[in-house]
Amino acid sequence: MNTKVSQKGNLLYRTLLALALIALAAALRIAPHPWNFTPVGAMALFSGAVLKDRRLAFLSPLLALFAGDLFVGFHSLMPIVYSSFLLSVIIGRFLQNRRTVLRLGAATLLGSAQFFLLTNFAVWWLLNSYPKTASGLAACYLAGLPFFWNTLAGDSLYVALLFGSYALAEHFIPAIQVSGDRASA
Repeated sequence: MNTKVSQKGNLLYRTLLALALIALAAALRIAPHPWNFTPVGAMALFSGAVLKDRRLAFLSPLLALFAGDLFVGFHSLMPIVYSSFLLSVIIGRFLQNRRTVLRLGAATLLGSAQFFLLTNFAVWWLLNSYPKTASGLAACYLAGLPFFWNTLAGDSLYVALLFGSYALAEHFIPAIQVSGDRASA
């Protein structure tokens, strides 16, 4: 019985730590930053990887994104942007209990790439900025390349900060240390 209570307490503390890191990342989104250099993609990967409750894993980055959008504004491509971050949560779910530097790097690259591909395709398809031709699509992706590099750089930095902070806490704070194999919050 005592072990079961201890495991529940451990899960609660791990979840609260993860949510606190997500909230901090969400707050950083409204701070001044270069275009697309935000913690949102990393926050979605992190949420998917460390939150055990699936609903919470998907809901927390969406709520954080929405809260930030209240400050930075909304636009017609919001459903595509939100869907892309849900894909990043799914990518993060594959990292559960299997977080290594190589896997985090691959997930970060995949998350940034899918965001770039989906959102730029949506710009080409739904807005009247480019001709609806193959060359128009190519021009749209080419114009978006500088934003991709910012997205990748921001995701990389914030993945390192979020997962690194969480790993340090797992190592040094007894209340959230994992006994046995690596459990997730």
